[in-house]
Amino acid sequence: MGDLRQSDSYKKHLENLGWKVDIAAGTHIFIKRLPPLGSVVKIQRPAEIDLEAIGYSIKTHKAFQIIIEPISTIHHTLITKHGFKLSMSPYLPSKTIHLDLTNPTEYLYGQLKKDAKYSLRKTKDVKVYAIDKIDKFRKSWKEASGFRRYVPSHKELESLINSFGKNSIFLVTPGGETGAIFLHSKNTTYYWQAFSNKVGRKNLYQYKILWTGITWARQMGAKIFDFEGIYDERFPNKRWKGFTHFKKSFGGYEVDYPGAFSKINISRR
Repeated sequence: MGDLRQSDSYKKHLENLGWKVDIAAGTHIFIKRLPPLGSVVKIQRPAEIDLEAIGYSIKTHKAFQIIIEPISTIHHTLITKHGFKLSMSPYLPSKTIHLDLTNPTEYLYGQLKKDAKYSLRKTKDVKVYAIDKIDKFRKSWKEASGFRRYVPSHKELESLINSFGKNSIFLVTPGGETGAIFLHSKNTTYYWQAFSNKVGRKNLYQYKILWTGITWARQMGAKIFDFEGIYDERFPNKRWKGFTHFKKSFGGYEVDYPGAFSKINISRR
């Protein structure tokens, strides 16, 4: 199973946002130029790690910092042998939940926790629709989040729609109380980002939005639904505990990633 960050759609998305993307031995390498220091290089969830090919790209772009977020502990062992150190703050979620969508809908509904079933029954008549323009969607997101959380720019959201096309869907309730972005890549659909205001949370709209996203994922032929992050005791962030309980109420199994590893390249010139 390949990760979304190694897809052509995500490559296009980052290029739209000003990143340069190299491909070394089949791996997408993201480069952000920061004159006069040089460049920061990010390599996220590669299927394989070819250090020789990656090293050539790093040298070409005069990287002063290299960040690798491996997909498996096998890669973790390899890169630590080459001077990479574990960061205390991963850039990507280090722990998530996967839902096996090859199971029938009846099975998926059956494994929901009591609170999820109750919430879906309560919101069965709530309408959810897909947007094609992000102005109102972003406005609702900003009103729901206030100054507490970062809300992606208009450019970033527009880029997601343009880069992923039919492999993306932005769902929202009619009053803009709750919304979410779902992205699809190969055989996996990702619960990318979401928001909900006080009214949405009180009325449990987030359950209806997420279940609608899971239904869309099945229509897209996804075999795995990735909840894109839950609380990880290795890298504790108390703010993640609330939505972790919410995500776990949909069932599935937990998946751990090694975290982020970085290295300062002092001999880049």
